[in-house]
Amino acid sequence: MTSPLGPPPPYYENRGFQPEPPYAARPAAGAPPYPQLFASPPSVPSYVPRVATHQSTRPAAPPPRRTCAASLRKTIIIILSILIVICCAIAAFFIWYFVENHCLSSLIECGSSGVCMSPSQWCDGVSDCPNGEDETRCVRLFGPNFILEVYSPVSKSWYPVCQDDWNDDYGKIACKDMGYSVDTYFYSQGVAPDVSFKSYMKLNTSAGNIDLYKKLYSSGSCASGNVVSLRCIECGLSSKSVSIMNRIVGGSGAVLGQWPWQVSLHVQGTHVCGGSIITPHWLVTAAHCVEGRLSDPHSWRVYAGILNQDEMLFRSGYKVQLIISHPDYDTDSKDNDVALMKLETPLSFTETVRPVCLPNPGMMFQPNQQCWISGWGAEYQGGKTSNSLNYVAVPLIERSRCNAVYIYNGMILPTMICAGDLAGGIDSCQGDSGGPLVTHHHSVWWLVGDTSWGTGCATPNKPGVYGNMTVFTDWIYKNMQANR
Repeated sequence: MTSPLGPPPPYYENRGFQPEPPYAARPAAGAPPYPQLFASPPSVPSYVPRVATHQSTRPAAPPPRRTCAASLRKTIIIILSILIVICCAIAAFFIWYFVENHCLSSLIECGSSGVCMSPSQWCDGVSDCPNGEDETRCVRLFGPNFILEVYSPVSKSWYPVCQDDWNDDYGKIACKDMGYSVDTYFYSQGVAPDVSFKSYMKLNTSAGNIDLYKKLYSSGSCASGNVVSLRCIECGLSSKSVSIMNRIVGGSGAVLGQWPWQVSLHVQGTHVCGGSIITPHWLVTAAHCVEGRLSDPHSWRVYAGILNQDEMLFRSGYKVQLIISHPDYDTDSKDNDVALMKLETPLSFTETVRPVCLPNPGMMFQPNQQCWISGWGAEYQGGKTSNSLNYVAVPLIERSRCNAVYIYNGMILPTMICAGDLAGGIDSCQGDSGGPLVTHHHSVWWLVGDTSWGTGCATPNKPGVYGNMTVFTDWIYKNMQANR
């Protein structure tokens, strides 16, 4: 493990393309230096038909009288027939698509009206949907205690939900509106707030059997004094402790269950990037991992709960159904370097396959806070992908310090976060891209970032740069909601 190799200076992309395939024979001299992830099909051998050497005594029959015009006309009819069939099939597909899927994957439907809105228009204080659905179903989890908050379009503020008369049925509705499946619902309970609130959202139990959000009203009091803590999924649990670790120079080999959210992303049998599990269907990775021809979901296979790459060669992996890159990702600056992958079939959670917690709004990760990175990336700059999963502890570095002239000279944007040792020696490296940067807080593991880029690997004054997950959480929830 150490940082990304890819584009020209000043930095290198942290993608897992290696000078030689990690688990294949060294190519012969003169062979292409990179693994053939998209090899051209082998040439088809041609066969020469055998011709009889003896002559028949029967005179050859004269060829049938068929004009060139008749032959051409028949060919044109066949071609037109094929084109008509293809056009009909395409038309039928698009009719089905727009009937069954009113909104494109990047949009959210306003109730049953059929009107589609951009995720950025939801919960922005302006009613864009015909019935205002974009401002009435706005929920979020706040802080390390997962406090449920509901947005009030009237005051344009977020308020905690009072525990009075709240139950799990309401909790499941709120989780569903954040894009989670009801199957992963964990719990809903009352907790004493860390700070005193002047206003709450309370349930009007006499409102009858109507929509949950129409039952909520703003109140200056909460009889129980407790607010709702909502967990939509049991996340951030590791079956192995890392508390005995301090600084691990260069990284150490992981054990099963230590980083259960870590996945390996393959293209044609080769590890390309890492990723993090956030729900049974959804993974977080880096946008630069899925650029260009790698944006095709069918190119990928996902491996979870496996430590060694050579073991993955004998498994089928999970197929990817959908890839969503951040719409504002910039390939040059690596701004907004985050992407989502949705699996065709859900993961089965076990002791070795579990989700990591997404950071909630209001959570601030401090400089020098201890974090960990993990992946199958190279163990030194220019090296090949590691067979075994490695990890290393890295402290967070304040953005202003990372932007110093002698470090990254202003290249660290708000969507990025730095972590590592400015003395060098520990870092992520090529092949670790998209993988997790995590920290342990309030007894759970939080996804702080996804491995993005850096100059070299473990170079002094060139720490690793990661996507800042606190900036992306809202985008992730809205896309999970839009693509349930």
